[in-house]
Amino acid sequence: MDLRRILLNLKIARRSLVQFKWRTTLAVLGVFFGTFSLIIVSNLSGSLAVKTEQEIDSLGKNLLIVRSGIVRRVGAGTPLMSQATNLTPEDARAIRESIPAVADLSAAGYKTFPVRYGNISLAGILVGGVEPNFQDVRNFRARQGSFFSDQDSLDRNKVAVLGRTVAEKLFGDENPIGRHILIWRAPFRVIGVMEEKGSDVSGADQDNQIFVPLQTYLKVLVNKTNVSNIFVQVTRDDLVSPTKTDIEALLRKRHKIGPGQNDDFAVIDMKDVMALKAQAMDLITVLGRIAAAVSFTIGGLGILSIMILIVNERKLEIGIRRAVGSRKRDIVLQFLIESSIISLAGGMIGVFSGALISIILLGVLKYPFTLSLTGLAIAFSASVLVGVLAGIYPSRKATQFEPVDILRT
Repeated sequence: MDLRRILLNLKIARRSLVQFKWRTTLAVLGVFFGTFSLIIVSNLSGSLAVKTEQEIDSLGKNLLIVRSGIVRRVGAGTPLMSQATNLTPEDARAIRESIPAVADLSAAGYKTFPVRYGNISLAGILVGGVEPNFQDVRNFRARQGSFFSDQDSLDRNKVAVLGRTVAEKLFGDENPIGRHILIWRAPFRVIGVMEEKGSDVSGADQDNQIFVPLQTYLKVLVNKTNVSNIFVQVTRDDLVSPTKTDIEALLRKRHKIGPGQNDDFAVIDMKDVMALKAQAMDLITVLGRIAAAVSFTIGGLGILSIMILIVNERKLEIGIRRAVGSRKRDIVLQFLIESSIISLAGGMIGVFSGALISIILLGVLKYPFTLSLTGLAIAFSASVLVGVLAGIYPSRKATQFEPVDILRT
């Protein structure tokens, strides 16, 4: 087919679609919503996958968390962690000495306290008593000033390192280093401010907390000997699961838990937590793709109905074209071009709108920006396919009209 005939078909297609502009618009919208939703879902799922990887890295490399207490589930509700008081620094020491795959570990205790500086008071601030190597195990470091040392912990020095949010609430633009704050009724000297970390997998703000030496926390603030968590860093990724089993066996023995009795602790593999989160996102992705498929189906039916209507209302044009020598394949091509233009218009608008909204949405949510080229290709291909498939039946129907019968009526 020469260029002149192609341009003629395009001109006829434009005139026809403009003539039925409202019906054409409705058909375009169906394809648009399908393409738009598919682009949004693809970009959002890709961004969340990147964010999940970043969260794993931010929590610490090859990390296991030993929690004091038992995970209980009440009905269909959220799992709850009961309180127990028998996880101790001695347990942490036994884990370090008995399990070769442990690269490093850090015991920690957590409790909320009121915090005050001058006339500013903050209620319910999480205070963590941690060991100096907490920075390395949790990949969470001081950005300003310094973290406390082993000597600070041994001497039970009253020094504190503030999370970024706490520092801003208490001091604003003032330099907090060297200032004294009250945690409950005990004065602590601020020696550092942590880097900005954001929320963890549970949604808790990691910047809205204060860190003090573990021994200071145990003796000065809570007057206890037990800890809340033990953060365990494993040497290699493939040893995380066996190490979890070894820790559970060791702690059951140390805590004298007999066969059939429930553990008074929980060992949490952060990759298992992330896997559950990924499964939830996979479900959302599947639902989004189903919605996109439904939209494409509706768009295809809309194109099919408008093309049938166009064919019925253009019988005279078809008859004249056939009478002056147009072949059946010319008629088929004409209507396939028209249906493809409708779907391509919806697809292109959907691709550009989806990409633009994705950029805005990810910016507002502060998620990593990702552009799914696979999603773009699938969405655009689907829009083209919808147009071709929806145009097959109407174009074949147009070739079944006999020119003599049309011209006679």
